Amino acid sequence: VFIESATGRTTSSDWKQAGTNASRRPEEADTRHRPHIRRAIASPARSPAPRGVIPHRGRARIAYGAVLAFALALASPSPLIAQSSPTEVDRILAAVVGVFARIPDDARTASVLGTERAGSGVVIDSNGLVLTIGYVVLEASQTLLRVNGEAPIPARVLGYDPDSGLALLRALEPLAVQPMKLGESSSVGIRDPVLIASAGMTPALSPAFVVSRSPFAGYWEYLLDRPLIVSPPHPTFAGAALMSAQGELLGIGSLSLGQVSFEDLLLPGNLFVPIDELKPILADLIVNGRPSGPARPWLGIYADETDGRVVVVRVAEDGPAANAGLATGDLLVSVAGVPVASLIELYRAVWAQGEAGVEVPLGIMRDAEHLHLTLTSMDRHDWYRISPALR
Repeated sequence: VFIESATGRTTSSDWKQAGTNASRRPEEADTRHRPHIRRAIASPARSPAPRGVIPHRGRARIAYGAVLAFALALASPSPLIAQSSPTEVDRILAAVVGVFARIPDDARTASVLGTERAGSGVVIDSNGLVLTIGYVVLEASQTLLRVNGEAPIPARVLGYDPDSGLALLRALEPLAVQPMKLGESSSVGIRDPVLIASAGMTPALSPAFVVSRSPFAGYWEYLLDRPLIVSPPHPTFAGAALMSAQGELLGIGSLSLGQVSFEDLLLPGNLFVPIDELKPILADLIVNGRPSGPARPWLGIYADETDGRVVVVRVAEDGPAANAGLATGDLLVSVAGVPVASLIELYRAVWAQGEAGVEVPLGIMRDAEHLHLTLTSMDRHDWYRISPALR
């Protein structure tokens, strides 16, 4: 599975226009600093093709799969389109707004995600509460919203949850839109039809269907047990709304997935964070800027997995892994004596050690030598350079 993570970009001139280019494809945006982070997970019986290369048979499967994805997505007209008036559809889609953020040059994420970011968000209450994907506004010093193509509206980041990746903003001026109703993502299954909407896109709605609800592990110490993975992919997925056929919010767009396994086919797709991830923490994010309760231990490791091995790709500057001497190329073989052979096993073993601040013993292989390192974990919020109100 090849996985690419990307965020929409704005140039300085774009910022002055407050998001007139929000609908650009990521590859059409300013890509001078945008990372293309891919990882290949190979089965023992089949090695992956070289980076960026798809074998001939694989190309055929992907091409056929893409055709099937579009066919299934378009096969059953959505009640939102078939049974609603254009005015009603426009009213629902008005809740999908443009989100624009400026990030300080010294922010932890500036070198990877850039200092000017763009995406979408969804208005979810009548007091200007907007839900988006966290990396668009993470460490932001200034945020703006664009509603229905009107003049930009200032907003502030209200809360951020690194476990789900979701973030909340509050508009600082009234939003003349009706909020989108929250749906029930737990009831969504494979092959269910869905709709995708992002700010400034034409057409406004893109049909898709769910191809997977399997666990997803990201290289940045991130794990979703039941993400919503859909196909065909949407070009401007960051913060996009995933909706039910009735126009209820099911998820928030996060990633572009190059190849997703679906019934012996390989399909391109998007990963959406399920809306049910928000519900237990919504009140905490509004009041405290973050979920209550103990934080998970964070090590500052960016890792990859291949052939049953977990490899350190890099470590976060000034993070626990860097401070303990973990280095790029080290193989992570155990946590507290428990063997790990995947990112999922690694994360679950680390989080099982306790809350942020706990010491985490790691077994590693370096240059054919078996070593033991003990990392003093930390709260990820304390590493980011974000507003003290969100710590």
